[in-house]
Amino acid sequence: GAREYSMRVWLDPDRMWARQLTTNDVMSAIQAQNVQVAAGRLGSEPTPPGTNLELSVNTEGRLITPEQFRKILLKHGDRGELVYLGDVARVELGARDYSVASYLDGKPSQALVIYQTPGANAVATAHRVSAAMQELAKRFPKGLQYAIVYNTTTFVEQSIEAVIHTLIEAVVLVLIVVLVFLQTWRATLIPMVAVPVSLVGTFAVMAVFGFSLNNLSLFGLVLAIGIVVDDALVVVEAVEHNIEHGLSPKEATRKAMDTVGGAVLAIAIVLSAVFIPTAFISGITGQFYRQFALTIAVATLISAFNSLTLSPALAALLLKPKGAKKDLIARGLDLVLGWFFRLFNKGFGAATDAYASAVRRLLRLAGVVLLVYVGLLVLTVLGFKTVPVGFIPMQDQGYLIGLAQLPDGATLQRSDEMRQQMVRLASSVPGVSHTVEFTGFSGLDGTNRSNAVTTFLVLAPFEERVKDPKENGFVILAEVQRRFASLQEGRALVFPPPPVQGIGNAGGFKLQVEDRRDAGLPALQAATDALIGKTMAQPGIATAFSTFRSQAPQLYLDIDRRKAETLGVPLNSIFGTLQSYLGSAYVNDFNFLNRVYQVNIQAENAFRLGPESIRRLYTRNENNEMVPLSTLLNITETNGPDKVMHYNLYPSADINGVPQPGFSSGQAMALTQRLAAENLPQQFGYEWTEMALQQQLAGNSAMYIFPLCVLFVFLALAAQYESWTLPAAIILIVPMCLLAAISGVFLRGMDNNIFTQIGLVVLVGLACKNAILIVEYAKQQMDSGLERREAAVEACRLRLRPILMTSFAFSMGVWPLVNALGPGSEMRQALGTAVFSGMLGVTFFGIFLTPVFFSVIMKLLARQPAAKVSPRRRPEEELEKVTA
Repeated sequence: GAREYSMRVWLDPDRMWARQLTTNDVMSAIQAQNVQVAAGRLGSEPTPPGTNLELSVNTEGRLITPEQFRKILLKHGDRGELVYLGDVARVELGARDYSVASYLDGKPSQALVIYQTPGANAVATAHRVSAAMQELAKRFPKGLQYAIVYNTTTFVEQSIEAVIHTLIEAVVLVLIVVLVFLQTWRATLIPMVAVPVSLVGTFAVMAVFGFSLNNLSLFGLVLAIGIVVDDALVVVEAVEHNIEHGLSPKEATRKAMDTVGGAVLAIAIVLSAVFIPTAFISGITGQFYRQFALTIAVATLISAFNSLTLSPALAALLLKPKGAKKDLIARGLDLVLGWFFRLFNKGFGAATDAYASAVRRLLRLAGVVLLVYVGLLVLTVLGFKTVPVGFIPMQDQGYLIGLAQLPDGATLQRSDEMRQQMVRLASSVPGVSHTVEFTGFSGLDGTNRSNAVTTFLVLAPFEERVKDPKENGFVILAEVQRRFASLQEGRALVFPPPPVQGIGNAGGFKLQVEDRRDAGLPALQAATDALIGKTMAQPGIATAFSTFRSQAPQLYLDIDRRKAETLGVPLNSIFGTLQSYLGSAYVNDFNFLNRVYQVNIQAENAFRLGPESIRRLYTRNENNEMVPLSTLLNITETNGPDKVMHYNLYPSADINGVPQPGFSSGQAMALTQRLAAENLPQQFGYEWTEMALQQQLAGNSAMYIFPLCVLFVFLALAAQYESWTLPAAIILIVPMCLLAAISGVFLRGMDNNIFTQIGLVVLVGLACKNAILIVEYAKQQMDSGLERREAAVEACRLRLRPILMTSFAFSMGVWPLVNALGPGSEMRQALGTAVFSGMLGVTFFGIFLTPVFFSVIMKLLARQPAAKVSPRRRPEEELEKVTA
C-alpha cells in the first residue's frame, strides 16, 4: 500500500537537551529493551533421572504497544530519578513514510497497488484479487469499505470481448456472401464447416506453443475466418461448375480437385511462407508479429488440409446433380431469395462477359498497361512517403493520467491544495467517473516529490461513453487539459496511458538528455529547458515537459571539522543527530497484526520547520558534555537538484512529449530528433527511452521484412511450379495491394503503424492467392493447346466468380474491424483499414493486370529455346535426357 505501519517516536529536542540525552541514547535504549528473546526450556534433555516435567520459559522481549515503548528506560538521574522514553518523545502507531498521501474521489483512502509476476495471466490474477477482497471485506470493521476503480485488466477483458463479437460478425457476413454466390444451403454449408474445424485446430496449436488468447491472436482469427473459407469456396465453386456441365457430384468433385487442387496447395504454401521472415524479428515488434503470424499460418494450413480432404468429401455427399428435386430447405430458400438470385446471376453473367472483353482489349494493349503499372508503382512509393509513420496506436483504455508539478520547494500541503483543484475541475467533465489521487508522487518518473501530484482519471464504462462522441477518451483528455490550463499554482498536464502496459508510465514519447562531458547540472537544466522551448514551438507537439529540476531551494551545512575535533565531537555523532532529528532513523522492529514493522525515530514536526530548528539541536562530545550544533556548522541557503536521474551511467533529464492529434509518434520523434541535433550543445547527447526506444529499435522493420516476405513467397511458388519465371506473373501484383492499403490508411487519416504493416504482410499472401487462381488455370489451358491470350481470357472468365466470391467473403469478414468501436477499437481499425482497402484494391487491379502479366511472361518464354519454355517435363522426357 501507499503506507505501512511503524512505531513512530517523535522526539522533542528541547526535552532531550534538558535531560542531557542524544539520539544515540534513545536508539541504544530501544535496541536494548525491544528485543526478540528465546528464553529457553526447563526440564529438557539431558536431565537427571526422575525429571517428570518440561516447561517452556517465556518473557516479554519485543514490545507491541505505544504504552510499552513509552516505558522504555533511558537513564537514571543524578538524584535517582528515572527518565523514560515518554518523557522526551511522543510515541504513536503511525506510518513509516508520510511523503505520499492517497485519495479516492477527493476523500482520504489507502491505495493498494498490485502488480502481477512475470508470466502470470493478468486477467486471472485480477479475478483472484477481486475474490480475495470480497472475502476480506466480510471481516472489515464497521465504516470501512473498499472499491476497485482502477483496473487495467478491465480494458483487456472488454477489448477481447469486443474482438469476439467482431469474430461472430465476421462469420455472419462471410455466410451471407457465400450464400449469395453459391445460392444453395448445401454448398454454403461446406465452406462454413471449415471455420470451426480450423479454429479448433488453431486453438490446439496455440496451446502447445504457450500462446494466450489475446488481442493479437484474436485479430489473426478474425482474418483467418475469410482465409479458411476461401480454400473451401474454391473447391465448392469448381464442383458446382462441373455439376452445371452435367457431371455427377462425385465425378464433378474428382475433376474439380484435378483442376484446383494445385491452386489450393499453392495458396496454402504462399499464405504460410509469407510469415516465415516475421519469426526473426526481435523485440516487441517481433512479439506482435509472431502471435499474429502463428495464428494465421496454422489456420491456413488446417484449412488447406480441410479443403483437400473434408470439403471434397462433403461436396460429393451433399451436393445434388443438376436437375435433381429440391429439398424443403432449398425450396424455402428459393421462395424467399430466388428472385434475388436470378437477378444476381443475370447481372453477374453480363458483368463476366464485359470483363472478359475488357481483358481481351487490355491484352492487345499490354505495353500501355505496363506503363500504367509503372505509374502505379510510383504512386505507391509516394503514398508511403506521404503517410506518417507510427508504432502502436494510442488507445482509449478507460483512464487518463493527470500530472502536476509545483514550484521547487513546495510543501506537501501546497501540493494537496493543487490536487483538490485538479479533482474539482476533472470530476465535472462528462465521462470522468472516478479520480485516484496521489500527493507527493510523480507518475512520470515514479519518484516521491513533495511538489508533485498524480491523478488517475478513471472514465465511465465504454458502453456508456460509446453513444456520445464527446465522451471519447481523447476528447475528454483535451477538455481536461483545457481546464487544467487555468491553474496558477503549478503546471498541470494530462497524458494518455502507455499503449503497452509495463513499457513506460504514460503515452507519447520520452527521451533522456544526457550530460556526457560533466558540464554540470545547471547546464543540463538549461539545455533541457531550451530544447523543450523549441519543441513546444512546433505545430505538431501538444505537450513537452520535464520533471528534472536542478535549482530546488536547499540548505548547505558547512561543518567546521577542526572545531568539532577540538571539542571532542565525533563527525558520525553530528551526522547521526541530523539524520535522526531531521530525517528518520530506523531503530529495529516490532510485531503487529502478525507482521513485522519498523520502529523509527524523528523530531516532532515543530522542530523541523526552518533553519533555526537546526541550531536548536545538541549532541554529546567525548567529555559527556552537550554541544549545540550551531557552534559546529554554518548554514547557507543554496540551490540544487532534488533528485538526479542517470540513464546509461550519464546524469540525465527526461523530456516527455505528446504529439498533436493527427501527428504521428514517428513524426514527433523525427521532429524532436532534428531539434535536439540542432540545439543541444556538444557536451550533451540524448537517447530515446520507454516506448519511443522500442519504436526506434523497430525502425522501419517493414522496409526489410516486407521484401523478405515477398522473396519467400516467390521461392515457394518457384518450388511449386518448378519455374523461376511463372511465379513472376503472380508476384507482380503484390505492389498493388500496398497502394490500395496505404491509400485507405491515408483517406482515414491514420498512420503507418505496426498493425498496418502486419496487414500488409497478410495482403502479400492474399494478393498472390487471386493471381494463382488465374495463372494456374491459364497455364492449364495453354497446356491444353490454347493460345496464351485466349488462355488468359478463358482463365479470367472461369475464375472471376471464385475470385470475387473469396475476395468479398474475406473483405466482409474484415469489415467489422474497419468500423470497430469500443475498447481496443484503435488497433482493430488500423489493421482492418489496411487489410480491407488493400484486399479490395488488389482484387480490382489483380483481375485486370494479372492476365497481362501472364501473357507478357509467356510471350517472353516463347522466344527462348524450347527446352526452357516448359518448366515441367514428363518423367519419360527426363529419362531420355539422362540416357542421352
